[in-house]
Amino acid sequence: MQAKSAPIMKNLKKNAALYTMVLPGFLLILIFSYFPMYGVVMAFQNFRPMDGFFGSEFVGLRHFERIITDTLFRRAFMNSLWLGLYSVIFAFPAPILLALLFNEIRHNKYKRFVQTVSYMPFFLSSVIVIGLLRDMLSVSSGVVNIGLDAMGFDRIDFFLRADWFRTLFIGSGIWQGVGYGSIIYLAAIAGINPELYEAARIDGGNRFRQAIHITIPSILPTVVILFIFAMGGILGNDWQRILLMYNPAIYSTSDVVGTYVYRIGIEGGSQSYAAAVGLGMSVISVVFLVITNYICKKLGETSLW
Repeated sequence: MQAKSAPIMKNLKKNAALYTMVLPGFLLILIFSYFPMYGVVMAFQNFRPMDGFFGSEFVGLRHFERIITDTLFRRAFMNSLWLGLYSVIFAFPAPILLALLFNEIRHNKYKRFVQTVSYMPFFLSSVIVIGLLRDMLSVSSGVVNIGLDAMGFDRIDFFLRADWFRTLFIGSGIWQGVGYGSIIYLAAIAGINPELYEAARIDGGNRFRQAIHITIPSILPTVVILFIFAMGGILGNDWQRILLMYNPAIYSTSDVVGTYVYRIGIEGGSQSYAAAVGLGMSVISVVFLVITNYICKKLGETSLW
């Protein structure tokens, strides 16, 4: 045993500074992510806070049977799925395109300026972003409706129109996160060997052909990895931002699994059913992740495992 533990102790002493840096993050994840996982037992109980986890009645899969027959859950699930698909189709490629455009800017000062401007919305609170959006789209004083009125069109109450919710949600998300999301792709582009571009220029390749045949293939592994993560989180919509945007008039398109769980678990007091819904969504997300990873591994060489 001493012989086996000697290399471990030697490694700990050698990399003590690195392990010390990792320790706070490890403890944070352990305390707030792993320890609370015991709470999934609520999904199999009629949980009562006064009785606790050990005193509450076990009911097996009763709550999961309720999920199958719950029409409100089906609506929330489909809304989550549609928003996730729209995010993958429209929001996922946006940082890639922006990074490619940034890469084509040759004036360094201007490049740094536009990059900084694009990052700034990410550091705004979602409350501020949605507040700005509400002011811009206000029926009475919003600049958009004033413009529509000036052009002879009817004013639109965007936040009371169910058909506008997905557009507003995806659009505001892209505006807020596209600049910050491009950082990863810019870092990948920065790691490309400059000699490849020089060889392409010698062969007569213009900027567009260099981007198509050098830049995009070089950052493709990064794109694939982030795509796998995006598919794994396809049901994990930013429901906190949705809470700021939605109301009963637009539940038909805005009520997602996160807001549904909030209503039944926090407002309705059905903690066990909410836990069952959350656990079911986690399992489905893992299935999406595994399937996407399998497909990416079959089609190329990049995958998570």
